[in-house]
Amino acid sequence: MEDTIKKIQLNDLHESLGAKMVPFAGYNMPVRYSSDIEEHKAVREGVGVFDVSHMGEFMVTGPKALELIQKITSNDASKLANGQAQYSCFPNDKGGIVDDLIVYKFVDNKYMLVVNASNIEKDWAWINQHNTMGANVENISDDISLFAIQGPKAIEAVQSLTSVNLSEIKFYHFVVGEFAGVEDVIISGTGYTGAGGFEIYVKNENAEKVWSAIFEAGKNMNIKPIGLGARDTLRLEMGYCLYGNDINDNTSPLEAGLGWITKFSKDFINSDNLKNQKETGVAKKLIGFVLQEKGIPRSQYPILNGEGETIGEVTSGTISPSMGIGIGMGYVQTAYSTPGTEIYISVRNKKLKAQIEKTPLLK
Repeated sequence: MEDTIKKIQLNDLHESLGAKMVPFAGYNMPVRYSSDIEEHKAVREGVGVFDVSHMGEFMVTGPKALELIQKITSNDASKLANGQAQYSCFPNDKGGIVDDLIVYKFVDNKYMLVVNASNIEKDWAWINQHNTMGANVENISDDISLFAIQGPKAIEAVQSLTSVNLSEIKFYHFVVGEFAGVEDVIISGTGYTGAGGFEIYVKNENAEKVWSAIFEAGKNMNIKPIGLGARDTLRLEMGYCLYGNDINDNTSPLEAGLGWITKFSKDFINSDNLKNQKETGVAKKLIGFVLQEKGIPRSQYPILNGEGETIGEVTSGTISPSMGIGIGMGYVQTAYSTPGTEIYISVRNKKLKAQIEKTPLLK
C-alpha cells in the first residue's frame, strides 16, 4: 500500500517543518504542523498557507472547449469573462454529483478545471467519456503545485512579491502574472476558508522557490503553514461542502443547496431530471446546524426531531474553534429544513439539542 501513496512536490519540506503527514485522497499530506486550533485561528485572524497541490487540474482548449464544459457542468460557463472563475459541479446521469469543481476562463477557447484530489481519475474518465465533440483536454495535475494563502492579512503578507495589485483581484477572479520572480503564475481570488486571500498555481519546478518567498515576505505578519485539519474546520464554519462527506454520487445538487450553480438556461447532463426535481421539490435537504449544548457532532450521527424520530444524518461535524461549540452539516427531511428549526443530534445515546442555521455558521 505504501508505494501507491503519491507525494506532492514539497513533501520533504513539510516533513522537515515537523508536519504530521497522513494519507489523504491518495496523497501523503500535511494534516497539521502545530495544533488545529492554533492554525485555524492563524487563518481567521492573520495569514496562513496551505499546500493543496494534491488538487487536480485539467486544461480544456480549442474551439469545442466551451461546448464540452457546458455539457458536463451544471453552471453556465458562457457567462464567464476572461480572468473569471466559477464554482460548478459535474452532475452524473442518475441524479447525483460526480464532483464539484472550479472552472477558470483565461480567454475564449482556453479553460482550466480544478477538481478534488480524490476524484482526479474518476473525473478524467467522465470528461473523456462525454467529450464527443472533440475538445482538447489535458491532465496537468502532476505538474502543478497549489498554495492557498488565506486570511485577512494575506494581501499585506505577499503584495511585495508581485507587481499585480492584489487588492484589485475580485473574489472568483484571477490574474496570470509574475509572482516571487516566477513568470506565468495564476493568482486567484479563491479559497476554501471564508477568510479571504488567494490561491497560487505554480509549476512544480518553481514550487519551492515560491513557497520560501511567501514565508520570507510574510515573516512580519507571523505567517504560518497550515494543515488539512484546520482546512476542514475553516470550511465547515462557512458551510462549504466537502466531496465524499456532504455531496457524493447519490446527492443531487438541489438537495445539497447548490441550486445556485445549477442553471437550466442550458442543457447539460441529466438537466431534464434535475429540472423536474426542482419543480416537484426534494425530499431531503442539506442544512447547517449549531449545537445548543456541549458535545461533538460527527459524520453519520443520526439527526432526530423533538419526538426522537430519525429525520436525517450528520455529514460533517466538529467543534468550531472560532465559536467554541459543536457545529455541523447534514441532510434532513425537507419539512425540518427551515433555519431556526430545533433538532437533536444523537451522540452516544444522548440527545443533544441543536438549531438549524443559515450558512455561514460563523456569523
